[in-house]
Amino acid sequence: MNADRPRQDERFMRLAVALGERNLGLTWPNPSVGSVVVDESGEAPIIIAQGATQPGGRPHAERVALAAAGERAKGATLYVSLEPCSHHGRTPPCADAVVEAGIARVVSAIEDPDARVAGLGHARLRAAGMEVVTGCLQSLARRAHRGHITRVTKGRPFVTVKLARTTEGLAGSRQGPRLMITGEIANAKVHLMRAHADAVMVGVGTVLADDPLLNVRLPGLESHSPIRIVLDTHLRTPPVSRLVTGARDIPTWIVTTIEAPIAAEHALVAQGVEVLRVSADEAGHVSLPHTLQLLGTRGLTRVFCEGGPGLADALAQADLIDELILITGRSARGQGDVPALGLALQDRMDALDLYADEQVGPDLFMFWEKP
Repeated sequence: MNADRPRQDERFMRLAVALGERNLGLTWPNPSVGSVVVDESGEAPIIIAQGATQPGGRPHAERVALAAAGERAKGATLYVSLEPCSHHGRTPPCADAVVEAGIARVVSAIEDPDARVAGLGHARLRAAGMEVVTGCLQSLARRAHRGHITRVTKGRPFVTVKLARTTEGLAGSRQGPRLMITGEIANAKVHLMRAHADAVMVGVGTVLADDPLLNVRLPGLESHSPIRIVLDTHLRTPPVSRLVTGARDIPTWIVTTIEAPIAAEHALVAQGVEVLRVSADEAGHVSLPHTLQLLGTRGLTRVFCEGGPGLADALAQADLIDELILITGRSARGQGDVPALGLALQDRMDALDLYADEQVGPDLFMFWEKP
């Protein structure tokens, strides 16, 4: 065995994971997988082809890379960030395509927890006589595929909550103008996070207070704007709001309760909004567990919540926060009276692990996740 092979495997797997991450937000309900075909027959390995799952979820990364490699795939090594599928969907199994291409060795980061796969893809490859190596950079790949993993194991999308706070720990004001907490560089990073989400979610209070667009405004990535979701118990979203008037350009879903007024729904639907109804919780509000289960059935894997402290606290109360991104910006200098962290979220912080922090211009990003 080549002594450098484990390090070499990690090198190419890191590339495969990065390739898949480029299309996050574009491939749901399928995971965004990355794949690399490498010729290891010479003195030094040579990348023959690479691929990523395409927008809409088809074709899969393996098929993209193998098609680009052509006959050169025979005897090569395939690196893939998630186990090749083994079931028939709209296309034949990727495991079969790998076998047909004549690949000699497969390095797969993690097993796919989807019950239709769950080790069967690896078994199919081994049965064809291939060397199959699993677990290479599995932690990195698991984080990249956490939306897919959450949906197939819990029936709901992975939920990331983003909150911005001043150095005093405040997120806004109950009265007065909106606090401008973060700088231009941090705001651009948040837009990139939106571009990698399947949907961005807020409560109706944010819509009424800020009339946001919730789109991606980075040059060249405008078409990557995710679905916009508003949680609105009584359908108070104004038909003249920017979310509603732009609903024919960017899909916009409003989740409300069964009891919400039908006339308000008709006015929103006439503008291109899709209204989804779920049961109410004990307080009469939109049930968050039921909402996320519904979004899971619609194929969403990653939801980016920008709904402010109220919605963040409600998600924490329901134990539905998978990742928390807390951005600390400038001082409020006597302004603001809304704490960024509500009581429920403060209680849940002990159950989250701080896994990264990053200085972005003058602002500090801190990332927590469920262990």
